[in-house]
Amino acid sequence: MNDPVLDRISEALDLVNAGRRTEARERFATIWTEIETNGDPFHQCVLSHCMADAQDDPAEELAWDRRALDAANRIVRERPDTASLSVLSFFPSLHVNLADVLQRTGDVAGARHHVQLAQQTSDALADDDYGRMIRGGIARLALRLQQA
Repeated sequence: MNDPVLDRISEALDLVNAGRRTEARERFATIWTEIETNGDPFHQCVLSHCMADAQDDPAEELAWDRRALDAANRIVRERPDTASLSVLSFFPSLHVNLADVLQRTGDVAGARHHVQLAQQTSDALADDDYGRMIRGGIARLALRLQQA
């Protein structure tokens, strides 16, 4: 399936992975201005999730993580017929990312809440490398939060 918006998001993500974070943020921001108001919530979710990872400021990261979760919730609420397992599999990652940044910004209670939500939604993850990576991240963060 050809999706020009996802292709552009992927290109910006490649910049993040290459260490060109400022340039990536600029590209993400350009795309965001095009999709923020009337865009597809799936595109908004993916872009916000990627944009959060490109942030240097935890407060900005938190804002983008919240946008990603809001968009994912809109997909499930507004289009339940299209909220396939692939969309549901976003939730563990979205929640663990929120938990991580909340912990780093001092909101331990909020972090614990989102770790619990990540654990509760982790059944949507496949038993593959990605699923194991996210489950491992959830377990490591849960342990850190127990010690906090």
